[in-house]
Amino acid sequence: MQYPGNAVLAAGHQGQYLLPSSTPVQLIAPDGTANTGTASAGKYKENYELPDVSTLLEGYGQLMLGRRINEQAGALVRQGRMAVYPSSFGQEACQVAAYTSLRRSDWLFATYRDTVAILGRGVAPMEVFESLRGDWHSGFDPHQYNTGLPATPLSTQLLHAVGVAHAAKLRGEDTVVLAMCGDGATSEGDFHEALNFAAVFHVPVVFLIQNNQYAISVPLIHQSVAPSLAHKAIGYGMPGERVDGNDLAALLAVLGSAVARARNGGGPALVEAHTYRMEAHTNADDSTRYRSAEEVAQWVPKDPLVRLKKYLHDAGHLSAVETDGFAVAAEQVAKALRDSLNTSTSPDPLDMFRFVYSEPTPQLQEQSRMLAAELAAAHPGTQGAQP
Repeated sequence: MQYPGNAVLAAGHQGQYLLPSSTPVQLIAPDGTANTGTASAGKYKENYELPDVSTLLEGYGQLMLGRRINEQAGALVRQGRMAVYPSSFGQEACQVAAYTSLRRSDWLFATYRDTVAILGRGVAPMEVFESLRGDWHSGFDPHQYNTGLPATPLSTQLLHAVGVAHAAKLRGEDTVVLAMCGDGATSEGDFHEALNFAAVFHVPVVFLIQNNQYAISVPLIHQSVAPSLAHKAIGYGMPGERVDGNDLAALLAVLGSAVARARNGGGPALVEAHTYRMEAHTNADDSTRYRSAEEVAQWVPKDPLVRLKKYLHDAGHLSAVETDGFAVAAEQVAKALRDSLNTSTSPDPLDMFRFVYSEPTPQLQEQSRMLAAELAAAHPGTQGAQP
């Protein structure tokens, strides 16, 4: 399969091809009206077509599931069943598009906020949320789901993603890796290292930046003065693209194109999705200290769930029966999450030492003995095992 970039690169238009669109690609407007079927991505790039109805209907069901999960997780935090939850309320379209664009054999590397995307890869609710409860370091086997474990440090997963993509290329596989991050992660050194390696070794990885405008409390304007985060791609020699992160149709088209290009030897790409974090950074954050209610209110009409629902309904593709069916399916997952987190467990504190190294260091052995002694003193009869 040939891509427009192949011809324009040969014609000497490499710089123009690498540049992102002047405005984010949008196929369905906030009011639910569609473009004429395509959105231009610039003179030297392909046009993006509106996905078919069946794809959008399935996507709408997944958006409903994502929203319900966010609501349920927030309730579980308030009930004390989870220690912390980084909500993706309002960003669900980015996550649905991310896992929908991949094959089962592909790999996804998500952030701590991307629980909806990890669920979409088939991971059981309890395995996704177990670490957020504080019960275990991570809850699932990455190789079982071809999905990296989410971690709190920013952008470290990008390096893991590039490594997996490089290994797949060396093995001659057609695997594509999609790596997600936030706008704050683009200020990290790991971001630079990952993109530079991916470009130099021409590996099949797509970087998706969920630009939700804030790195916790730091607004984007204080993080970068680039024309857009997607413009950073040109410095590494890979194409960049901007897309409306609240438009599932546009996300599916843009990410689908980038994934197909990577799978067919086109190399890495950087996609910036413009979205917004409707809720606080986590339940431990007070977002009113750094942003106004008026600012948040401006994004309410851009809700990805409401937008797609209106488009499908007005076009005669979405009935009440289908909507009810999606709601029932979403509630079943929410119930599974509630049931799994309403069980009590008794973690062994010494496990934090047992599974760090196959051969524990002297320092860890010393710390383990100290903790075991403290536990034995607090609970007579306790056997303090060594790591």
